[in-house]
Amino acid sequence: MSRAERAVRPGGRTVEHLKSWLIMLPGLVLMAFFVWEPLFESVRMSLYKTRNVELVRFIGLDNFVSVTGKDDFLQALVNTFSYTFWSLLIGFGLPVLLSLLIGETTRGKSFFRTAVYLPNMLPGLAVIILWSAFFSGEKSGVLNILLSRLGIPAQTYLTRADWVIPILIIIATWKGAGSTALIYMAGMAGISPELYEAATIDGATVRQRIFHITLPAIRKLAGTLLILQIISVFQIMYEPMVLTKGGPDNASLSLMQLMWQYAFGGSMNYGKASAVAVIVTLILLAMTAVYSWLNRRESDWD
Repeated sequence: MSRAERAVRPGGRTVEHLKSWLIMLPGLVLMAFFVWEPLFESVRMSLYKTRNVELVRFIGLDNFVSVTGKDDFLQALVNTFSYTFWSLLIGFGLPVLLSLLIGETTRGKSFFRTAVYLPNMLPGLAVIILWSAFFSGEKSGVLNILLSRLGIPAQTYLTRADWVIPILIIIATWKGAGSTALIYMAGMAGISPELYEAATIDGATVRQRIFHITLPAIRKLAGTLLILQIISVFQIMYEPMVLTKGGPDNASLSLMQLMWQYAFGGSMNYGKASAVAVIVTLILLAMTAVYSWLNRRESDWD
């Protein structure tokens, strides 16, 4: 009896299902231990008054009321949405552009792929130190030196509330755009070359091939990367924490940095830190649900 015939029989189907669950079991155990258990523990801790990590007594939603009633939370919430906006404005289209340019390159594709991915290989702290020297407000700052050649006086970039978030997003985009571009290139590699050949024979220009073949083919991939980028940027922490410490006047304070301040910034209030973490999780879940609903509606229309 063939394997397919055994799988059709009730006993064979049970064996196949059991094998499938055994294959998934290590991943499920790791997922439960490193993701779900900390998540549920954070929810539980957010409902208690804590002494360090010790649960003292149940206080319900008092941590949430206390956290959301403070000005620094509202500022951090606005800043985090501002980070997301600037990230989509500056950083969402750049990986697509890089992948298109490299895809249209006839020579040296391996070199350009390595070049765009190189910033992603650098340690995060090293990137922060590198860019802090570039945007330094001193006359010895790299950008100020370059601008002085044009007769522009030295500027203090990271101490201006209207500049600090876009600058931090530029730094994060410089580091992460290359890896996203490689994902787009992998998606473009699955497009049939016959489509491009037919379009070329019909006289289509490069621009027409991009807008009528390439971009429609990676639309679903772009939607997935969009929500992943929003989730990633919504959790931004070490860039503002290291470069600006949330300043000036909390102008770059993010929700995750606020959570860190509650947990490790002196008060050691893990209950309030957990409340902030739960709020961030709920916001991201709501965004993901809206995206899934819109994506499902779009699929139904197609």
